[in-house]
Amino acid sequence: MLVHIVMFKFKEENKKSNIAQAKEMLENLTGSVPSLKSMEIGVNFIEADRAMDLSIIASFESKGGLDAYSMHPEHQKVVTFLKSVVEYSKACDYHRAS
Repeated sequence: MLVHIVMFKFKEENKKSNIAQAKEMLENLTGSVPSLKSMEIGVNFIEADRAMDLSIIASFESKGGLDAYSMHPEHQKVVTFLKSVVEYSKACDYHRAS
């Protein structure tokens, strides 16, 4: 199993509504992208300099599944939106032992 974690820091302009829209768009990927086995989406509630605004934890059967997800047209729509509203993101991908 492959785990894909991404954390996003949003721009201040329209921050709350952009986070809500991103969360909804990400939730809609479950069931739309066949290789996506599960996705947990979290919106941060702690005010701290080191805090990120939104995070995802997604799982895939393999690196090939992650690659298929990355290129899927529905995911690409989310990426396009996020690029317009996010300052930066950080990611971590790893294999989870069974």
